[in-house]
Amino acid sequence: MTDFDTISTGKKDGSDIHLRNVDLNLLTVFDVVMQMQNVTKAAQVLGMSQPAVSNAVSRLKSMFNDELFVRYGRGIQPTSRAKQLFGPVRQALQLVHNELPGAGFDPLHSERVFNLSICSPLDIRLAAIIVEKFKLISPNINISIRSFIDDNIAHQLKYQEIDFFLGYNQLEKSEYQHQVLFNDELVLVVANHHPRISDTISNIEMNNERHAIMAMDNISSFSKPYYYNTDLSHTINYQGTDLNSVLNIVAQTDLVAIAPKWLVERHSSQLKVRSLALPLENNTRPCYLTWHESTVRDRGHQWMKSQFNQMISELSEQAVAA
Repeated sequence: MTDFDTISTGKKDGSDIHLRNVDLNLLTVFDVVMQMQNVTKAAQVLGMSQPAVSNAVSRLKSMFNDELFVRYGRGIQPTSRAKQLFGPVRQALQLVHNELPGAGFDPLHSERVFNLSICSPLDIRLAAIIVEKFKLISPNINISIRSFIDDNIAHQLKYQEIDFFLGYNQLEKSEYQHQVLFNDELVLVVANHHPRISDTISNIEMNNERHAIMAMDNISSFSKPYYYNTDLSHTINYQGTDLNSVLNIVAQTDLVAIAPKWLVERHSSQLKVRSLALPLENNTRPCYLTWHESTVRDRGHQWMKSQFNQMISELSEQAVAA
């Protein structure tokens, strides 16, 4: 018997359940209950009665030898074991679904939830546009966006807790696929009445200024490539949670910062800041759309990627027209 014939139960006696004896429909129930975190809502989504879903949850608890869900307010809350199972179960169900004959995706009628993570400051530029776009073309689809990115982003993509990641950083492992959506032009931003800087700045002069940056303590830091173990490391005088706070500090002090040109233009009149050409060999930064290889055959993912490409094309045309 191979390892694929058994499911580990987590029981202390080491016993296993033979896969052939498992009702795999229970995993579908588990997936929906985890998403809804409410048995009544899960029953509605599944087209089942509430008692039937409750019975399925009881069987899951027995299978995995864990409570899986505990009461929390008017709903339920997953246990640590349930959270561990959620990613692998979602991935397995999606892989099976992708290979079923006739497995398709109808954007006009689908009620699917797509989870996106967008790093700062790209969330400022793209989040509202994404929400409005999909509301018009696919009103039943739910687009869930989060702008806080942590170091678990790779795990979240792999196990489809997140469908897509939009950011400036690539994930190194080959199982993650990327597409460049566009390239941001970068500038040096300074206060309008900076005491030393006029219309241009050299590399040496920039290195002698004090800098404000986005904190470098996680994967989504915009500033990290320019300040972590580089010639500019010694210039750091302020670290903010996002580039908005960085621009606010720059506007009120003689600190300088590296930022996307579009962000500076958006805030220049309100914050009284201006931009200068960045004295670096490379003054652009690619924005990547990233997903896990296990979703490549997913029709919904294929459609989403085409919509992202169309959205960026429309933004580029608008920029040219302006």
